[in-house]
Amino acid sequence: MQSTYALITPARNEEANIELTIQSVISQTVQPERWVIVSDASTDRTDEIVRRCAARHRLIQLIRVSEDDGPRSFARQVSATNIGYEAIRALDCQFVGVLDADVSFEPGYYQRLLEEFRRNPRLGITGGTILEDQGGYYAPRIWNDERCVAGAIQFFRRQCYEGIGGYIALECGGQDAIALEMARMQGWEVTSFPELGVLHHRRSGTAETSAWRSQMRAGKAEYLLGYHPVFQALKCLRRVKEKPHGVASLLRFYGYWAASVRRERSPVPRNVVQYMRRGQMQRLRSVIYPNQESGSAAA
Repeated sequence: MQSTYALITPARNEEANIELTIQSVISQTVQPERWVIVSDASTDRTDEIVRRCAARHRLIQLIRVSEDDGPRSFARQVSATNIGYEAIRALDCQFVGVLDADVSFEPGYYQRLLEEFRRNPRLGITGGTILEDQGGYYAPRIWNDERCVAGAIQFFRRQCYEGIGGYIALECGGQDAIALEMARMQGWEVTSFPELGVLHHRRSGTAETSAWRSQMRAGKAEYLLGYHPVFQALKCLRRVKEKPHGVASLLRFYGYWAASVRRERSPVPRNVVQYMRRGQMQRLRSVIYPNQESGSAAA
């Protein structure tokens, strides 16, 4: 039996990059049964571009959400993803991908991931690895980790996706990291494949905000997600080479520290936070004692 899959793309004002994503998907050697693009009150040419492509490629379906023209948020992104999932729920697809509208990849990308799913029945979430523009060339992000899959390209076994209930809507973001932890809690494996490079044409978290503010927001999000303070400090230290060098890590840690001082409350279920923190500390121990097997953690 041939494996089938569907894709969901929440999009808001993505006219600059969405054609690259569309070209990547329609060029796949194994194409999706359906690709639902949910335009979240876009005010640029996003809808026009998608409609034009949908007229030529029947697998593309555009859904426009236009009731609210407020600012972009992570919770809205989850809402758009849920709308997309309802549109493909009746399809008999074994796999579901959530794909950002600003990425591109090679024609054999999804065929390879489907092969990995068939090879490993415990694989719940997979994907390639993100490459970002480093000033004229694309290179892996320094914090890429084979034990994690970036939210921009998460590809789920449908049983896993439905088992965890999809994404939790979090205003602070990080729903992709929590999805990984919840999948692991249910016994699923999570693996990314570094040889499957995915070009990310806009730096993570920089849409409609400055790069500096996005770092502080990311640090706050990691506090609200429940990251262990020791793990967070070492994570920021690891990312010190991220541009602007040193400053990005400091801003990220400041965002985490400021949220902790304010004692902001985490919206994540306590058992998920506890599981994630155990995994983070196991990873730290694996660095000190490399012969010990490491556990899970979001990166």
